Amino acid sequence: MAVLPIQPTPFFANKNRAFWYLQICGWGGAFLLRAISAFANEQPLDFLVIILIQAVTGFSLSLVLAVIYRQLINRRPLVTWSSTALALVLAVGIHAFIDSWVLDLARPSGETDFVRLFVGIYFYDLTVLGAWSALYYAINYFLQVEEQADRLERLEMQATSAQLEMLRYQLNPHFLFNTLNSISTLVLLKQTEPANAMLTRLSSFLRHTLVNQPGSKVTMAQEVETLMLYLDIERMRFEERLQTEFQVDPVASQACIPSMLLQPLVENAIKYGVSPQEEGATISLVAQIIGPRLRVTVSDTGPGINQGINQGGSEGLPPTLIGSLRRSTSTGVGLANIRNRLAQAYGDDHRFEIRSPDSGGFAVLIEIPHEPAESAADEPGTFPPPTRQPGEGPSVVGLPLPERA
Repeated sequence: MAVLPIQPTPFFANKNRAFWYLQICGWGGAFLLRAISAFANEQPLDFLVIILIQAVTGFSLSLVLAVIYRQLINRRPLVTWSSTALALVLAVGIHAFIDSWVLDLARPSGETDFVRLFVGIYFYDLTVLGAWSALYYAINYFLQVEEQADRLERLEMQATSAQLEMLRYQLNPHFLFNTLNSISTLVLLKQTEPANAMLTRLSSFLRHTLVNQPGSKVTMAQEVETLMLYLDIERMRFEERLQTEFQVDPVASQACIPSMLLQPLVENAIKYGVSPQEEGATISLVAQIIGPRLRVTVSDTGPGINQGINQGGSEGLPPTLIGSLRRSTSTGVGLANIRNRLAQAYGDDHRFEIRSPDSGGFAVLIEIPHEPAESAADEPGTFPPPTRQPGEGPSVVGLPLPERA
């Protein structure tokens, strides 16, 4: 038997309808309570008419008070509370006068003085309408706080989305300019086939970066496929100087990470590891599951961070920026970008380290909570892997990793 999904609707989703529900239930309950009390005290049946008149009077006056309070609730506190007290005193006076007049008509003459009757009823009606007024303001202030909290949450989400989008858009310019320059050079040299192939790979890569939403997550396998598109483009520039070694544990290949998280690291490795050396360098990527966490290491065999160590200006900077500044002419945008994205996605529950031995080379280690693809399959913003064109090289995900200490 199929079960339809039921989503509970908040009681105050429709404020106007909720107000009438509360009005009817509240004054109806007050009428029943007084009716039961009258029966318990052996009052005649016609006394129910008096109780009904009193309930209808309170119901009507509360509607008038609701209109007045709606105009006062957003005023200055002094104006709100002084005007509320005045309106409440007048409403209670009218309520008590009508109740006393009805009772005076119904009771035998000379039984009770009208003034004493009015004073006695006045304090009872003051309790009822005072409680109603307090409840009205309490509910409306609660709803205003909830609306402000929802508005603040939406603004924070918009700010986070805007920041993530800004961070993502910082990734592409340098790579795009370099690629376009390379294509321009190939066109000038009349090497149309390599230029066309590079344009095709560039369009595939950019299509993927534009489809993914800021803050979306993909599997490690999908991220590696994207890196392969990027490396195919760069390999046309550097040819044999650019070597890659990817080792991705089969379990790690299905772990989720923020989209385009590793591309700046590979771009950094090419710019400062492969490009400065005539013999080029090897870029390695290792991804593995360690306990409840995913560890990803991106390294290169380039000159490391020893170049430009004494250029100054690194004291007091975060470690993530010190490493990038020590690589000659680095702006530090890529590493700072990744650090900010990790902070946005995981808060303090992540690890980001830069390592570079004196012998050379450069490595960045990222450790985040392991989130299997199954648990994020229904999340918005998760996209399938980019489609690789025939002949673009084999996929490297799912390779077994050697044991590490």
